[in-house]
Amino acid sequence: MRAALVVATALPLTVGVPVAQADSAPSGRDTLSATKPAWATASSDQGAAADSGKVAARVYLAGRDAEGLADYAAAVSDPSSPTHGEYLTARQTRERFGPTRQQTDAVTDWLRGAGLTVTGHNEHYVSVTGQVVAAEKAFGTQLHNYTKDGTVYRAPAKAATVPASLNGAVLTVVGLDNAPKRARHMATQGETLPPPGAVFKNAGPFSSYYGSRTDKSLPSAYGAKQPYAIKGYTGEQLRAAYGATSRNTGKGVTVAITDAFASPTIAADAARYAKRNGDPGYSKGQLTQVLPAEYRNTEDCDASGWYGEETLDVEAVHALAPASDIVYVGGASCTDNDLLDALAKVVDNRLADIVSNSWGDVEANQTPDLALAYDQIFQQGAVEGIGFYFSSGDNGDNVASTGTKQVDTPANSAWVTAVGGTSLAVGKKNTYQWETGWGTTKATLTADGSNWDSLPGAYTSGAGGGTSKTVPQPFYQRGVVPDALARANGGTAKQRVTPDVAAVADPNTGFLVGQTQTFPDGSLQYGEYRIGGTSLAAPVIAGVQALAQQAGGGRPLGFANPSLYGRYGTASYHDVTDHPLGAGVSLGVVRVDYVNSHDASDGLVTSLRSLGRDSSLSAVVGYDDVTGVGTPAAGYLASFGAHRR
Repeated sequence: MRAALVVATALPLTVGVPVAQADSAPSGRDTLSATKPAWATASSDQGAAADSGKVAARVYLAGRDAEGLADYAAAVSDPSSPTHGEYLTARQTRERFGPTRQQTDAVTDWLRGAGLTVTGHNEHYVSVTGQVVAAEKAFGTQLHNYTKDGTVYRAPAKAATVPASLNGAVLTVVGLDNAPKRARHMATQGETLPPPGAVFKNAGPFSSYYGSRTDKSLPSAYGAKQPYAIKGYTGEQLRAAYGATSRNTGKGVTVAITDAFASPTIAADAARYAKRNGDPGYSKGQLTQVLPAEYRNTEDCDASGWYGEETLDVEAVHALAPASDIVYVGGASCTDNDLLDALAKVVDNRLADIVSNSWGDVEANQTPDLALAYDQIFQQGAVEGIGFYFSSGDNGDNVASTGTKQVDTPANSAWVTAVGGTSLAVGKKNTYQWETGWGTTKATLTADGSNWDSLPGAYTSGAGGGTSKTVPQPFYQRGVVPDALARANGGTAKQRVTPDVAAVADPNTGFLVGQTQTFPDGSLQYGEYRIGGTSLAAPVIAGVQALAQQAGGGRPLGFANPSLYGRYGTASYHDVTDHPLGAGVSLGVVRVDYVNSHDASDGLVTSLRSLGRDSSLSAVVGYDDVTGVGTPAAGYLASFGAHRR
């Protein structure tokens, strides 16, 4: 999963979206309540920013009816609503909820009148640049310098305000603070994309299916010889595990994938992978790309590091739903602005029914202004029958990586489907055996080969999940999510809990992917390797949803969470626990890895990877904060055929 400094704070799906409020604002001004970041505290205030400092901001437009948009998005997504499934076209959405020309002109005139330069606009925002002094005049707040994580950044000293005469035309403003908002290996215009990144290869030996190969000379663990890790599951194995039959192909459904940048070898890699691994070939036009005219921040964002993400997403969706169309929508960089633009392209042009997104960041890095901007896109998508699926994270409760227990964003948004992760055992003849919650510890083989050092070893990674500190509980989680989880942060208020659903993610029971990489001699060569993370789980669930949409007669599933939770406790799901073979039975796999990641010249490392050990998170009977309602079972796809309208 690629991590992005993004925000997805959301309101319960029974109320509207906050816009400019007059409360506590100076006379003639309305307050934009979500514009001062939480990290801009009095204790970290370093004083006023220089008047001549440069500001680049986006003023997001609320549109004709922001509250109506949120209400309609909730109603059209709720199976119990009389308007369920009554989706609008992209044009109808713009005409009913988008900004008017008068609103855009009024906002533009106000910004120019304050001394800012308008650099562009669309139906979502007006972008501006200018000096700090002009931004302070426009938004009625001083900009100060604040320390954050040992670095000084600029932010508003109080919430921004806008003229009351704009009559609520402004949703929020993004960019008054200048803390980094970009995807980590998760700006000069017109940068050239770099070649593919350095090669990674798995060493082996491998199992071809779970448990097919065991080395009796290795020490036992948990009372048994543990099998070698699989070489990497293929589409045939995953389709069988999650209940797909030959009738389920995803035909007539379009899945979009958003990431930053674009792999220059994706078409050739995807075609070669399909041919080598038993997937149907791509028909003409089945895989397309919507790319920006130019790229930015290629070094800061580690552009080539995103190529593998795109490759995994494309090949996983095609493996699960081989007849679905795939459109890759690339961001010009890994910044929030460019990722938002990629998502907006999907919604504005109704490019897809289902959108898979394998990027995010921890909730502590969120800013509420961006939350509103993201959620507006998600709500517009819901109105049009588009569902957004986000990886829940790859660091469990995030304590090991950040020191703070927290969830990831945008997976914490009440308007997206958060996808958690499992370790998956597919046996001989593609039979589903079991899953645990994804959480891995590593114990290395001792030098004399007689034992696993400090078994179970240190925590390495696991599916993200937990309780949001900022997002209230949405209606679809009521009665399903245990109160102990919803109130895990203390107090009486119930909060959003992630994930919503799950699929295979553990890289030790992961997916075989094929990609062109740069080898040590500088040559570019195609190779295949096993990979995982909730970056795998998200496109797997997107593929399953494509199959479900086809099974339901092709009608878009839209925002899926109300439907997903409505099937809770039925034969639709595998109820995943950390100990599927019994409370006293622990599980693991043996891995052999190249020290240098590509060949044996620098030696090999043999380790035992224990499964079902996700930091403080646990997969238990019923809903849990590792796997949500569970993983798709054969009954899931069957339920759509049974309820076809």
